[in-house]
Amino acid sequence: MSSADIPQKEQHRIDYPAFEASPAFVQLKKRHRSFVIPVLVAAMLWYLLYVILATYASAWMATPVFGVINIGLILGLLQFVTTFAITSWYVSYANKKLDPLAAELRHELETKQKAGVA
Repeated sequence: MSSADIPQKEQHRIDYPAFEASPAFVQLKKRHRSFVIPVLVAAMLWYLLYVILATYASAWMATPVFGVINIGLILGLLQFVTTFAITSWYVSYANKKLDPLAAELRHELETKQKAGVA
């Protein structure tokens, strides 16, 4: 089958499965997962610990620290602090490790699309 037999739209398609198998794309996924999965597991364990303590150690969580501020309130507020810290950490990581590689991959795809290379 010659290229004249293939419809024009078919001739300019990018082979996305092949692109996803490229070493650069695989590296991008690996970098992303190597950050996200451990941090997700740690954050979930921290949250579950808080829930378990609130459920089974409520007397300890009610222990006053300063006036009406107790351990449970402090740990609850630390959940928010943890969330903001993880978000900041991820943004920094993405800016340094993920975005440059993603920009290269995006440029490569855009170049292939403009050139009509499959």
